Amino acid sequence: MCGDWLTIPATKKDVQALLSRIGVDGSVNQEYIVTDYRVGIFGLIGLNEHADIDELNYFASLLSQINTDDIDIFEAAAIVGTHSGSVKDLINLIQNLDCYDYAPGISDHEELGQYLINVLEREDIPSAIEPYFDYRAYGEDFAINKGGMFTDTGFVFRNYDKDFIEHYGGRDDIPDEYKIFAYPDPPEKMPIKQQLEMYGKMALSHAADDKPAPERAER
Repeated sequence: MCGDWLTIPATKKDVQALLSRIGVDGSVNQEYIVTDYRVGIFGLIGLNEHADIDELNYFASLLSQINTDDIDIFEAAAIVGTHSGSVKDLINLIQNLDCYDYAPGISDHEELGQYLINVLEREDIPSAIEPYFDYRAYGEDFAINKGGMFTDTGFVFRNYDKDFIEHYGGRDDIPDEYKIFAYPDPPEKMPIKQQLEMYGKMALSHAADDKPAPERAER
């Protein structure tokens, strides 16, 4: 078995060059599998050996277009696992990041509770009892009910006021500019005239080789 790495997003020429290197020509050898991934984002369980090259390229292209904050949201949502069972799910997740809210800099339940009360004003706490309010318990309860996730940079949670819409249904929804799979081009046939000239030279060469050597005259 022969293999090599393909960095995506990629081009059709990149794919053809890769297939040539691993001996997949589209005629005698047509099959390939994806055996491994190197991804800097956790939670991408939908990537497997049967993934489609065009679909992977579309996914990688969409991922490369989002900003740093959205990467954090995407990673946390993927780890939660609601929409990460396949590349199709991951593509739809990227296209629905507005269904998730991001609280930057929040690292534990107490900070989350303070953020929800003081910044988002989700509850009106009377000033007389505010010193006794259990922010940690409030934040923990919120995280459990919302299915949120702490990341290295903040807290991500689902905003159920917005509907998750599946914009991507399968390969037919991949825009043409992201479709890159192609077998290597077959080798160009030599023009007839050039073939005849080559065969003529070969025939003359063979004839010269077959011609008996001249006899040496005896003295």
